[in-house]
Amino acid sequence: MPPLATGAAVDTHAHVFQQGLALADTRRHTPDYDATLADYLALLDTHGLRHGVLVQPSFLGTDNRYLLEALRAAPDRLRGVVVVAPGIADAELQALADAGVVGMRLNLIGLPVPDLAASGWQTLLARVNALGWHVEVHLQAARLPDVLPALLAAGCRVVVDHFGRPDPALGVADPGFQYLLQQADSGRVWVKLSAPYRNWPAADCAASGRQAAGQLLTAYSADRLMWGSDWPHTEHRHLASYPAATQWLDAWIDDPTQRRAVLSGTPLQLFQFQGDNP
Repeated sequence: MPPLATGAAVDTHAHVFQQGLALADTRRHTPDYDATLADYLALLDTHGLRHGVLVQPSFLGTDNRYLLEALRAAPDRLRGVVVVAPGIADAELQALADAGVVGMRLNLIGLPVPDLAASGWQTLLARVNALGWHVEVHLQAARLPDVLPALLAAGCRVVVDHFGRPDPALGVADPGFQYLLQQADSGRVWVKLSAPYRNWPAADCAASGRQAAGQLLTAYSADRLMWGSDWPHTEHRHLASYPAATQWLDAWIDDPTQRRAVLSGTPLQLFQFQGDNP
């Protein structure tokens, strides 16, 4: 199988876990399979990717221990994005950073938007900024205006998951997606081209993803877009695979310079991979 890219390419969105871990009381999904670090690193190798970013899955809540074990097992190859709550101790935040964590996730699918203006959240966001982390946001496009202004006002760098999650019935016409395009002018928002099956029917992932990627490229340029596999495609394993994820990227972006930025230049810098060149 040919490599996905030459140079230090990055998969910016994947999850690792195993059965038997303590699960969050409030969750949308309970996996009945393992997604191990060994399996993930093998996929990176097979597809010619040097690095990966592990994102804390929602069903593990704020218990980031399994993710941290993975980061410590492959510190040169991996970075992490965790879920934390206001009130977390400074020492714990620093321990996360020391292990290779570079971001905090707000996964708000099925959950209310927290009061980000409250003192506890403002303090946490300031601490996250001081560490040089970004805030990763996962929620439907229509709800982005409820979250992005507060994060930008707090001085955060923001990464928006999965094309911004436009409504499947509306696609790029979703007003929330159009709002996301307008946030490019802030200079502090990045978007992941990932998990098209969370937005569109499987048969439309290539064409609809290409249309959305084209508009995002126009608004943001490749310098603030990244690709992620979303492995192991939780709740959508019947629709997706790692090879499919790489093939969708081929369908979305033709220009080799843009592909290089999306796969290497942009994520290497944002996720703080040291000593690599695109």
